[in-house]
Amino acid sequence: MSAAAARIPTAALWTAHDAAAATGGVATGDWSATGVSIDSRTIEPGDLFVALPGERFDGHDHVAAALARGAAAALISRDVADLPAAAPVLRVADSLEGLRGLARTARLRARARVCAVTGSVGKTGTKEALALVLRRQAPTAANFGNLNNHIGVPLSLARLDAEQAFAVFELGMNHQGEIAPLSALVRPDVAIITTVEAAHLEFFDSEAGIADEKAEIMAGLDRCGAIVLNRDNPHFDRLAAHAARRGIRRVIGFGSHRDAAFRLIGCTADDSGSDVDAVLGGRALRFRIGTPGRHWVINCLAVLAAVDAIGADVGRAARDLADLTPPKGRGTRRAIRFARGTAQLIDDSYNANPSSMGAAFSVLGAAQPTSGGRRIAVLGDMLELGPNAPALHAGLAPALAQQPIDLVFTAGALMRHLHDALPPTRRGAHAASTAELVASLIGALADGDVVLVKGSLGSRMSVIVNALVALESGED
Repeated sequence: MSAAAARIPTAALWTAHDAAAATGGVATGDWSATGVSIDSRTIEPGDLFVALPGERFDGHDHVAAALARGAAAALISRDVADLPAAAPVLRVADSLEGLRGLARTARLRARARVCAVTGSVGKTGTKEALALVLRRQAPTAANFGNLNNHIGVPLSLARLDAEQAFAVFELGMNHQGEIAPLSALVRPDVAIITTVEAAHLEFFDSEAGIADEKAEIMAGLDRCGAIVLNRDNPHFDRLAAHAARRGIRRVIGFGSHRDAAFRLIGCTADDSGSDVDAVLGGRALRFRIGTPGRHWVINCLAVLAAVDAIGADVGRAARDLADLTPPKGRGTRRAIRFARGTAQLIDDSYNANPSSMGAAFSVLGAAQPTSGGRRIAVLGDMLELGPNAPALHAGLAPALAQQPIDLVFTAGALMRHLHDALPPTRRGAHAASTAELVASLIGALADGDVVLVKGSLGSRMSVIVNALVALESGED
């Protein structure tokens, strides 16, 4: 689904009068908007363009372009040069606060049952899986892509159609104090914490500190709501204690733990998915998940727990998980046809931490090369891990050793520690940057190989992905 398709409702989202009331602003003209956008380059006719000031760009400099592309109006907080006096605008004191005002009003008028998702690993995939199964049952909204921060969440809420039956919002964070304000905006009926792992340790003293921040998703959760927690995670009791202190009684565990209400009994994995046996709230079910990896199996138990808590049909949702595919950059697959044959690319390049690396290694290990091909991992630095980052990178070696992975190519100063920790027979090549690694990787690529590409977004693993995709154009 495109971004435009995901956010265009059947009727006006905002009239000039309603938007002014929501923001405390002053509207010029009698306009109505069918969408909300903060990017003048992707404006759809009928959008309300929100001009946000930023460190490098200021949306006010692009108001004229947005209106020329068909924006219904522009939300502004300062004068815009050469803007006609009759131009349709909504003037507010602060553009970002104006966007939050739209978000608060949209949430108040919505009839949707709302679920919020956070976690160190798997939150985007869990959000997408939950949105998929709920859309099969009733109109459902969700934040598009990775719009999960202090701008993306209010933007997603501002786009919320009052007639949606369900809504799913991913909440992200890098630093302490970021999740609670987002939860207060979303006001979820159900919240999921997928897991707590060693991510963003550069900004936290410990995993326990990360758990405490993730627990802030409960800040906007009503006491009658439900919190869905990973029963296998060592921080379960800490998170459950947060719920108890907030008076939240519905704590639903998921995982393979014997006390999990949504419990994995067993699963059989193959190269395209997993067949799962589980007990879901006391009901035994067998179903298939259409994307491979045990981490997807566990996160889909969280999805089904949320489906049950939000009042939808769990059995139907379980059946619909057979149609699940991973979001872009989080395990998507494609065949790469090049001069020497065909390779399979597993694109997991969007982000990485030690836990998600281990999950990705398992997926690669289960992959089936053809024509005598090999399993190849191409890994970039895991960022924001703090002073223990070198040891955490070297510490990936045992997880790799547990899988039938033939070669490991690495890029970045931190991944050098992993390269040095690997046995010589598994070392592909190491380079200081992804751009410098491309030639070595492509030179080694053979017919039938399966190639996993994974690293933090800032390590620019997309350079590797794009280079592999370019081989189909005959550029090798």
